[in-house]
Amino acid sequence: MARYAAVTGQRTGSRVGEAPTAIRGTVVQEDAVPSLAERRKAALRFEIATEAVRLFAAQGVTRTTGEQIARAVGISSRTLWRHFPTKESCVLPLLSAGLDVAVDRLRHWPVEEDLLDFVADSFRSGELPAVAPVILDLIRMTTTDPALRAVWLQAHDDALPVLAQLLAERSGSSTDDLRIRVHAATLNGALRAASEDFARRFADDPDAAGSEIATCLLAALRAASEGLPY
Repeated sequence: MARYAAVTGQRTGSRVGEAPTAIRGTVVQEDAVPSLAERRKAALRFEIATEAVRLFAAQGVTRTTGEQIARAVGISSRTLWRHFPTKESCVLPLLSAGLDVAVDRLRHWPVEEDLLDFVADSFRSGELPAVAPVILDLIRMTTTDPALRAVWLQAHDDALPVLAQLLAERSGSSTDDLRIRVHAATLNGALRAASEDFARRFADDPDAAGSEIATCLLAALRAASEGLPY
């Protein structure tokens, strides 16, 4: 899978606004080439998500309608509802994009290296660019709006079986193994908590970079690696 800028949905080296090829936590394999129809669908979903966040941030979720989102994108309301069941679910592609990046990086995790060292090495090599401010706005909104919160949790729920499969393959276990499922859930929760912490801490810093993302994510992973020391 082509790598995307961290939680922006922007392909590295591409034009702003290009859509990710992976939506709803599904990671496209490196040798998979999406069809033209799939790329167009993904691009439209991404554009809808971007406009939805812009409107939510400008006038609030409650005051924004699906019709307004459709009008901003230049499509009919009928087309919008073919892609998303609710106005809040329109943001799902943006929330899923960052998880796709994380899972894609984990696919390059060497067997001989532990997770914390691998993540730290990835950050030192500059593989995480800055986060788009629109995504930070969205993640912050998920902490106060119940409907957006449900979409945020859905994005992570969609990613959970992907993470479980990756850990199962790495360890030679099955995704039905309770330990694998617990470890996948722990990793998933650490990614979510780190994203929320980053969005909260850098609300007023649109230039926050990969080094700050690293600080939040490593702190979350260290806490996860402690287990339950109570």
